[in-house]
Amino acid sequence: MKIEDILNKQRICVSLSSQNKKAIIAELIDLMSKDGLIANGQELLDSAMEREGLMSTGIGKGVAIPHGRTKGLKKMAGAFGICQNRIDFGSLDGQPVQIFFFIATPQSIIADHVKALALVSRLLNREDIRARLLAADDPQKVMDIFLEAEKGEAKA
Repeated sequence: MKIEDILNKQRICVSLSSQNKKAIIAELIDLMSKDGLIANGQELLDSAMEREGLMSTGIGKGVAIPHGRTKGLKKMAGAFGICQNRIDFGSLDGQPVQIFFFIATPQSIIADHVKALALVSRLLNREDIRARLLAADDPQKVMDIFLEAEKGEAKA
């Protein structure tokens, strides 16, 4: 699985404006709706918030990877956002979050969901990648950072 299998620049926002967990997730889901991927954003939001109720998807180091499942999705997809404000996401390390990668999965997919989470968390675990993403000022730059990081990983 590659990052471009789940993300494109239409689903990237470098200036998320929401101020809390639910609103941030809704903003990311809205990017997916605008890109024509999902018909029922509320169902996906409910799924993601149910997941957050089990345990926060704030993985630490200023990163959260919220995710949810929905019936109205043909293939797995992601949305990425950066918030200049630091959002309390209930992260495992207690730190606020600025980098968000939402993964939406059809109800029927399990294995690829786990692969996508692993890929995204591996890339966002790198301090240099996080710093470059926070400095990116447009969606294409974000996409380029992810693609370059992934190529570097393949060579290692």
